[in-house]
Amino acid sequence: MAVRHLVPALREEFGCSFCIANGENSAGGAGMTEKCVREILDAGVDVITTGDHVWDQKEFEHQIANYPAVLRPANFPPAQPGRGYGVFQSPDGTEIAVIDLIGRVFVNAQSDNPFTAADRILEDLKQRQVRNIFVDIHAEATSEKIAIGRYLEGRVTAVWGTHTHVQTADERVLPKGTAFICDLGMVGSQESILGRDIRAVIHRMSTGMPRRFKVVDTDVLLCGAVVEFDPTSGRATGIERIARMSPS
Repeated sequence: MAVRHLVPALREEFGCSFCIANGENSAGGAGMTEKCVREILDAGVDVITTGDHVWDQKEFEHQIANYPAVLRPANFPPAQPGRGYGVFQSPDGTEIAVIDLIGRVFVNAQSDNPFTAADRILEDLKQRQVRNIFVDIHAEATSEKIAIGRYLEGRVTAVWGTHTHVQTADERVLPKGTAFICDLGMVGSQESILGRDIRAVIHRMSTGMPRRFKVVDTDVLLCGAVVEFDPTSGRATGIERIARMSPS
């Protein structure tokens, strides 16, 4: 498992005090299981965000409450189990809020407006005097992810996109002190199409005939970003895109 091999080394290399990972589809390409959650957390990840496939494994809706460090999109219907944001502590005692949002453009999921959901959450965090706030916007459209980043600019420490699997090269600290990247990329095989078997995907796309999209588990690349920030102000001072091959 790439996360188990690479996360501890990356935390040491960059001196990371806190680690957030999107665990979407860690269960063989379809949602999450308790086993996946335990493996990711045991690897050194502090908080796991998710997205539109969080309930693909049916039993997980009954298990997510056992893991306060696992978030589902905050703008999902309130009747759904789990929570969409939380306040956590790094080893040095710094309070860190993590918000999980899902987009609505080209995304097949029932969800509320992510902009208004973010406003409600930020009002709560303001009352709790939490300054260091990190946002995962799980969305398809780059325009929606950029819009969320600009909408939250100056109000949160960092906004990053997930869901489209391909790491983007637009990382920057926005003028008001919010780190942004449109998509962190995936943890998956370089010799694949979004983590799936190349021949099967091409066959389906070229012929229209169904094929099982097997997950490829060789030549795995872990993608992400490291954000530097001032914990007293909650403002980002740097962001660096990273991509590392897992040991074979």
